[in-house]
Amino acid sequence: MRAILDVILLILDLYQWVVIAAALFSWLYAFNVVNPRNAVVMTIANTLYRLTEPVLKPIRSVLPSVGGLDLSPVVLLILIFLIQNVIIRYVYPYVF
Repeated sequence: MRAILDVILLILDLYQWVVIAAALFSWLYAFNVVNPRNAVVMTIANTLYRLTEPVLKPIRSVLPSVGGLDLSPVVLLILIFLIQNVIIRYVYPYVF
C-alpha cells in the first residue's frame, strides 16, 4: 500500500511542475517572448494545454473572474499541496 501512495505522491509532484510550466509558458506566449509559429513551441504549448486543461477548466468555471488574471493554476497548486499533505500526514503513517 505504501508503494501505491508513493506513486500517487510522485504523480502529484510531477503534475505540480507541469502546472507551473504551463503557467510560465502561457506568460511567455502572451508577451511574445516565444515564437508562436515555431513547430516546437506549438508542440510544447499543445502538450501543456492537453495535460492541464481538463483539470483547470472546472476550476475556471467555479472561480469568479478577477480582471484579466487567471488564478486557476494557483488554486490547483493549493489543492495539490493539500492532497499531498493529507496523504503524508494522515494516510501514510497508518498504512502497514
